[in-house]
Amino acid sequence: MKSDIQIQKDVIDQLKWEPILNAAQIGVAVKNAVVTLSGIVDNYPQKLAAEKVAKRVFGVKAVAEDIQVGLSVGFTKSDTEIADACVNALKWHTSIPEDKLKVKVENGMVTLEGTTDWSFQRISAQSAVQNLVGVKGVNNRIIIKQRVSGLDIKQKIKDSFLRTAGTDAENIVVESLGDKIILRGHVRSFIEKEDAEHAAWAAPGVNSVDNKLEIVYKEMFESV
Repeated sequence: MKSDIQIQKDVIDQLKWEPILNAAQIGVAVKNAVVTLSGIVDNYPQKLAAEKVAKRVFGVKAVAEDIQVGLSVGFTKSDTEIADACVNALKWHTSIPEDKLKVKVENGMVTLEGTTDWSFQRISAQSAVQNLVGVKGVNNRIIIKQRVSGLDIKQKIKDSFLRTAGTDAENIVVESLGDKIILRGHVRSFIEKEDAEHAAWAAPGVNSVDNKLEIVYKEMFESV
C-alpha cells in the first residue's frame, strides 16, 4: 500500500494536472490515507473539482474538504442577487419542477428544498445553481417522492450494479428501509464506492443513501 507521503505527492501532482485548478491555492495533508484539502479557490466548481481529483487518486480512503470559496470585491453578489439568479436558473431548466422547489441563500450558501419525482431532477437542480457567480456552496435538501416499494428499489439497484462493469456487485449488500438505502460490503476503489452510491440514488423513490462500503485496495502490480 502507498505511504501517506506518496499519497500526498500523488494528490498534489494530480491537482496540478487539472486545468481549472491552481494547485498553489490548495493545501494537501494526509493521515492514514485520509486526505484533507484546505485553501481558497475562486469558485464553487473549483472546490468540487479539487475534491473529485483527490478521490480518484489510488490509495485514498476518504477526503475531508475544508476549501473555502473566495471572490474578489468586483465579483461579490448579495444573497438577494444570488437567490434571484438561482430561481431563474431553475426556471429555465426544463427537467426541473421549479414550482415545487424553494431557494434560500445565506452568506453565499444556497439551500434547495422541496420535492421531485426522480433523483436526476434533484441532481440537476444542484447543477443548475452551483456554477452561478457568488455561490459558495449548495446544501441540497430536496426530497424524492416514494414511487415504488423498498423491494423493487433494492432489485433495481442490484440490476444496475450487474450492468456496471466497474462495480463488483458480488461484494455489495443492499439493504432497503422504505425509501432509505444502506450499502454494505467492500469495493476496490473510492470511485467504485461513489459509483455504487450513484446507482443507489438513481433508483426511483430513493430518498437517502447511507454508504457504508469499505475500500479494500489491491496492489496495482502483483508478483507472478
